[in-house]
Amino acid sequence: QGQVVESGGGLVQPGGSLRLSCTASGGGFSINPIGWYRQAPGKQRELVATIISSGITNYADSVKGRFTISRDSAKNTVYLQMNSLKPEDTAVYYCKALSRSIVYWGQGTQVTVSS
Repeated sequence: QGQVVESGGGLVQPGGSLRLSCTASGGGFSINPIGWYRQAPGKQRELVATIISSGITNYADSVKGRFTISRDSAKNTVYLQMNSLKPEDTAVYYCKALSRSIVYWGQGTQVTVSS
């Protein structure tokens, strides 16, 4: 069974930075992390950023210019560098991975932006 593991969340002051990591492993076919989503209390899960095999990236308007998604293919790991964090970025961040047509989600990592 495939496994997706996120790390790097925490508490940070407004204007600060965090870097999230997501690694996928296991399963009968390769599992590839493709992006980050987040869910704030009382809100629906929303896309933050995605990256495809060609390296093309996509970002939510709310994070453009502040967040950067990248991938280390050798480690099968996707990163999310988050700079200039705002209180409205507070949420549980989830990594999404794909294995053919099967979608995998990580358990989520909490990011809290507060003074």
